[in-house]
Amino acid sequence: MPAKKTDLLQGTLDLLILKTLAAGSLHGYGIAQRILITSKETLKVQQGSLYPALHRLERQGLLRSEWKESGNGPMAKIYSLTATGRKRFQAETADWQRYAGAVAMVLDS
Repeated sequence: MPAKKTDLLQGTLDLLILKTLAAGSLHGYGIAQRILITSKETLKVQQGSLYPALHRLERQGLLRSEWKESGNGPMAKIYSLTATGRKRFQAETADWQRYAGAVAMVLDS
């Protein structure tokens, strides 16, 4: 039986984007693919969710973007973390770990 794709919990997409870009700059499709691959094809980010999130994070100063040659076609918009984005990633990771730990305690009780 194939693994079921899981809808993202509210608020986790931003964290997943920040984590993905902490490893290096990528275009939108690359971000979605990296999340899909690293989640063993469990988390599929739809374009209708990804691009508004990228634009929102850019407006908040957490990401920057620039147009670059894609190597195999048209120009691609490449996203990277700003210093503020790196700090937010660290803070949100700590918050997520605390939240996940609390949920695990309840489930284990």
